[in-house]
Amino acid sequence: MKIVHSIPSFAAEKPTVVTIGTFDGVHLGHRKILEQLIYSAKASDSESLVLTFFPHPRMVLQQGTEMKQLNTMAEKTALLESLGIDHLVIHPFDKEFSRLTAEEFVRDVLVNTFKVQKIIIGHDHRFGRNRTADINDLVAFGAEFGFEVAQISAQQINEVSVSSTKIRTALEEGHVTLANQYLGYPYSLTGTVTQGKQLGRTIGYPTANIAIAEEYKLIPQNGVYIVQSTINGTTVNGMMNIGTRPTVDGTTQTIEVHFFDFNENLYRQNLTVSILERMRAEQKFESLDALKSQLAEDQRQAKAYFEAL
Repeated sequence: MKIVHSIPSFAAEKPTVVTIGTFDGVHLGHRKILEQLIYSAKASDSESLVLTFFPHPRMVLQQGTEMKQLNTMAEKTALLESLGIDHLVIHPFDKEFSRLTAEEFVRDVLVNTFKVQKIIIGHDHRFGRNRTADINDLVAFGAEFGFEVAQISAQQINEVSVSSTKIRTALEEGHVTLANQYLGYPYSLTGTVTQGKQLGRTIGYPTANIAIAEEYKLIPQNGVYIVQSTINGTTVNGMMNIGTRPTVDGTTQTIEVHFFDFNENLYRQNLTVSILERMRAEQKFESLDALKSQLAEDQRQAKAYFEAL
């Protein structure tokens, strides 16, 4: 997949089949659109192109809006590449770009830059200044400029009954297995392993503390989760605590992973943790011994989960 970081940086060598959106999560609903995009491009000897934006348009147009996202841009890029997209254009979204009229966007971006042969959009897609243009306008532009317009119907999307908002809500409420069903893959967190207070090591459960650089990345509800990672090509199982560590009077949120039967030094390594299931809420224990006893039970449950797979 070829990646460019602005619309003017793209140079079309062949006609393209285009879709546009933020595609946060690259979930099962998105895949309906992306599969049709790839199929259409191959059938017409064109190349598939996804136009997405960073930051999220809502964060620019609704100042002060804090919007947590399912994917970092690196995660979204990897997911799109795994599907077989030919081109990804990540355009910096700002107020100037938002003021493009629908006609300017179609003529200057779709036609003159992307050499669009066909555009595939969702049933509720709107575009142009103040999002005033819709599917009917796009069809009219297609007739004027010579490209085809295909719309994914609401029925097709509703067949999978999924949206990025539903997934965010599920994760915020701790329903990670439901979120994973909607996504079609395990939700994950990627960050750098940092030096912690090493309390876990003193009670027999050493942890890797994960620091996530992207503040906009959605962290699931505090609690204890069953997780899995790939480290140096080997799949490693474990359990993860997201929370403030109330037993030791912690106040800031941390992400700590304990891997089973694993003792390599992970400091400063970049680690991706796939979240498979939530076991329980975080809680404050009366003593470290009580915490240690609960961790033993958590580990037993997590290992039983993997043995049952």
